Amino acid sequence: MTNSSNKYILLVLTAVLLSACSVTKKYERPTTLKTDQLYRDQVSADSTTIANMPWQSVFKDEKLNTLIQKGLGNNLNLKNAIENIIQAQASLRQSKLAYYPTLSLDASTTHSKQSEASLNLGGASINTLTTTYKLGLSTSWEADIWGKLSSSKRAALASYLATDAAKQAVQTQLISDIANNYFLLLSFDKQLKITEETLESRVKNVETIKALKEGAIVNGASVVQSQANMYAAQVLIPDLKRNIRETENVLNILLGQAPGPIERGTLDEQVVPENLSVGLPSQLLQNRPDVRQAEFNFRSAFETTNLAKTYFYPSLTLTASAGFSNLELKDFFTNSIFYSIVGGLTQPLFNQGKNKARLTTAQSQQLQAMNNFQQSLLVAGQEVSNALYSYQMAVEKEDSRAQQIAALEKSVDFTQQLLEYSSATNYTDVLTSQQNLLSAQMSGIDDNLQKLQAVVDLYRALGGGWK
Repeated sequence: MTNSSNKYILLVLTAVLLSACSVTKKYERPTTLKTDQLYRDQVSADSTTIANMPWQSVFKDEKLNTLIQKGLGNNLNLKNAIENIIQAQASLRQSKLAYYPTLSLDASTTHSKQSEASLNLGGASINTLTTTYKLGLSTSWEADIWGKLSSSKRAALASYLATDAAKQAVQTQLISDIANNYFLLLSFDKQLKITEETLESRVKNVETIKALKEGAIVNGASVVQSQANMYAAQVLIPDLKRNIRETENVLNILLGQAPGPIERGTLDEQVVPENLSVGLPSQLLQNRPDVRQAEFNFRSAFETTNLAKTYFYPSLTLTASAGFSNLELKDFFTNSIFYSIVGGLTQPLFNQGKNKARLTTAQSQQLQAMNNFQQSLLVAGQEVSNALYSYQMAVEKEDSRAQQIAALEKSVDFTQQLLEYSSATNYTDVLTSQQNLLSAQMSGIDDNLQKLQAVVDLYRALGGGWK
């Protein structure tokens, strides 16, 4: 073995030894995160959470589950999120291959003629027209002394995991949007049904008031008031039908299909899970895809800062080339071998402040990513608290609303009977009772919708739907 070869081996061994002195830091989750108080007025030591339930178990309506399954297969935003994962995979694969040397094949023919005057031949006559044939391989390898390649690979891995978490966040939001709009559609259906029944009743009521006028029990004003009351119900129907059509169109967009009718059940058929366990606030770090995405983004920024630090230190690059080169093609492989090996150590001295600017930028972006991570946790806690409280308030209204509707139904019956058989009341009392009843019935539907959508929002807020 020649002395020259020994020198190159020594350079490689030196690089390996120096690699142990990496200037980069190992990532650890920040200890400044406060998760124990994320849920307002909610203290629980139980780790059971509905986020671990599959969405097929949370929603009992098979027609809704069919829509969700179709949305997961066709939604265009979800498809784009999957494409982002493919792009991140390519970047990650590229960062892993950076550890290996490059290898290039060079095959060339060079035809050149030089000026005799430029060669200063002193009158000698030589052939200044030459053709050179060359075939060779060249390779280059950079030793990962300071962790530059490792940091780059870890940053690419974190970015890949962030895109995967982003896809999961799109999926949980998609399931939530489909379910919420489905329940909204069912509530409009029920409101339309009640309004149409009310209109039918008020049409009959107009005829009754006309008969009472003929019997001199009521006056003409009561007839006009009954007609106005009928039209008040009638005018609600077009708006409800418009709401139904628009909500169907929203669902079709979520399903990735053209506008059309949506097959669905009824609001009264819907069943919510018996136990809405929220688990521990710290579980949001694992269950919420957007929180995990924010942490992976912070982790990527952390590794980018590591990478920026390595630019202040020397880099070792080994390059080699070998092959055949000859002026005669017929003697191409005869005495034509050439090779070269170069080991280069480059230490930055003055780089117009680029390295310092790169590090300052990376450190600032890392702080921003950390702030976004903390913000995502706070928002997650807020969403869980809001959804849980909304559900509790909807349940709290159920009994009172049912009693209110029952009382108003009796009030309508009583006032109508008094109007027919007694002079102790007037038609204004009947109108008031009917209007209050319809309003209470609509509010009761909204209460039910609030409860159903609160369950959906709680499920998504806890991170359910992607597992």
